[in-house]
Amino acid sequence: MEKKYDVLSLGEVLMRLSPPTNEKLTRGDFLEKQVGGAELNVLSGIALLGLKTGIISKVPGNDIGIFSRNKMRGVGISDEYLAYDNESDARLGLYYYENGAYPRKPRVVYDRKHSSMLKVKLEDFPEEMFTSTKWFHTTGITLALTPEVRDLTKELIKKFKAAGAKISFDVNFRSNLWTGPQAKQYIEEILPYVDMFFCSESTAQLTFLKEGTLEQIMKSFTEEYPISYVASTTRIVHSPKVHTFGSVFYDALKDTYYKEDDYANIEVVDRIGSGDAYISGALYGLIKYDGDCQKALEFGNATGAVKNTIPGDMQALELNEIEAIIASHQDTNDTSEMTR
Repeated sequence: MEKKYDVLSLGEVLMRLSPPTNEKLTRGDFLEKQVGGAELNVLSGIALLGLKTGIISKVPGNDIGIFSRNKMRGVGISDEYLAYDNESDARLGLYYYENGAYPRKPRVVYDRKHSSMLKVKLEDFPEEMFTSTKWFHTTGITLALTPEVRDLTKELIKKFKAAGAKISFDVNFRSNLWTGPQAKQYIEEILPYVDMFFCSESTAQLTFLKEGTLEQIMKSFTEEYPISYVASTTRIVHSPKVHTFGSVFYDALKDTYYKEDDYANIEVVDRIGSGDAYISGALYGLIKYDGDCQKALEFGNATGAVKNTIPGDMQALELNEIEAIIASHQDTNDTSEMTR
């Protein structure tokens, strides 16, 4: 049966405010506003690659909420299931991001308490939403917001799963939202419903108390839960401006690991959202190529790597550009300086 959407995702929409270039938050006078959020970033990447996506969220019914809605529409994300908060205290969560330059690290300051997303309820969305998509994606960030949002997230996961959707979940641990033991407890409650699991090696060790090699850790999740795929990104930070990015992808059904050469010495412009971009490419590869993990790995690595070179939270490259990057990465004889 054909579905209206390839991927729907529940998550908070945030406004990002950043000083220009490498200015400090404590000194600069100007801030640039952009829209982001882990789940929104994933949807933007998938939409730009050509699949149908939609956000499930709640934003203020004012000019700030309309600004965020228009940004979503601009990259092809549907706002059909975007609810609006028209109360007098409606607000969009904020975060401030300051770029780093060695030896100064990037910095983030959050101002997201009491946002409209925290008022989101099951009644905000129509029942037919649950049968409208092939995949449902969310993250540990959403699961950690409040007990009420956590209950809603679990309810949506169960309802989408019952309606036949595949479930994708990214741990995306944030220590300012909850502790490691809390994350372990609540994420393990939803893992029996998850088909595609994204978790870094360090998070698996610190949060889930896993031991062994990365490959052993990834496989252990599929032995404990009915998870079909696990992906883990790897990043070497040579300096705030130079990173190496790659991943390992595991197919539990075939008991096979997929790897390729890392994207080395990336010239980092803005690393925020690169993990989300990876997920967008990986999900695109799985959906578009009917579970082809090699394609998922290639698209994930390319979208994750190239996002580091783009300002803002969301991905900005379309399918032909990503395919060209993949081809260039795989062609060891490609020494071209410019695409023209």
